[in-house]
Amino acid sequence: MHALPWSRRWPRALLHLLLPSSCALCGGGCEGVVCLPCRDHFCLAVTNRCARCANPLPKTTSSPRRRGPKFGSPCASPDRTCPTCQAYPPAYDATIAAVDYAPPLDRLVLQLKFSARLQLAPWFAEMLRDAVLVRPGLALPDLLCPVPLGPGRLVERGFNQALEIARPLAGMLGVALEPALALRRLDTRAQSGVSPHDRAENIRGAFAVADPDLVEGRHIGIVDDVMTSGHTLDELAATFKRFGAARVSSFVFARTPPHGASL
Repeated sequence: MHALPWSRRWPRALLHLLLPSSCALCGGGCEGVVCLPCRDHFCLAVTNRCARCANPLPKTTSSPRRRGPKFGSPCASPDRTCPTCQAYPPAYDATIAAVDYAPPLDRLVLQLKFSARLQLAPWFAEMLRDAVLVRPGLALPDLLCPVPLGPGRLVERGFNQALEIARPLAGMLGVALEPALALRRLDTRAQSGVSPHDRAENIRGAFAVADPDLVEGRHIGIVDDVMTSGHTLDELAATFKRFGAARVSSFVFARTPPHGASL
């Protein structure tokens, strides 16, 4: 591969001098959004997750935390599911999560969502891509779509953080992106402001499908920033299944562990 001529490299170099980037976690200088030491320390691939909901597996079936695909080995048992998913299977068939929703990575999610730090979205997608690589034999979806925002919240925020992640992730995985496949029929309350017991009811009936022909018989990938209770993804997956989806997988940057869980 030939290096770019200086005439094409100097604008980028000048921009880097004028606007040096700093790590979103430690504040140190770095080339990207998060420096390699912070990525190495905080973003280890967690391989002892339930293949279906990405919650931690019981210790008797767990594997140790391992580094991502560039640094270590994949999980030995990538298809194990937790007791809850075995007893009460959700509508989605698999979940891929890059990190835990825990300090300090949780503040990056908040910066993207509420401070419009959109440069974080491609980095989230990169972490998700790496999480895919440590799931050997994982079937990629036929297409990706973001969890849609309600019209009111979209106007208020000005962007859909799930779409900002889905767009670069689709390119990294070589999967088609259908940004408007899922529609939000109801402008529901934010799940974060609803009690855990009421979240399923709050989101029920909230989604519709814009083009059923794109869904029938296909593997649909849903993209979101955070998965907490899983009710939003479960409702959207159930909607796709009603329109004939053969399989639905969830791709989330961060997964909130259950209360008291230790990975």
